[in-house]
Amino acid sequence: MRRRPKPGLPRLFECPRYRRRNVIERLFGWMKEKRRLCTRYDQLAKSYRAMVTLACIERCLRIYFSDKA
Repeated sequence: MRRRPKPGLPRLFECPRYRRRNVIERLFGWMKEKRRLCTRYDQLAKSYRAMVTLACIERCLRIYFSDKA
């Protein structure tokens, strides 16, 4: 007995596209761990964007300059 695919679900699984989506989801998950970004202490969008930028720079520096490698 064959079942029809549910509407809304993709018929073909695209692995490269899913990998890109996974990276973005992990980035947002990591950003939610940052208390200042999660609670949004900054009232202005300009200040909030600056904090997001600083958090991403910090993340990149930790990845590239860690001693674990």
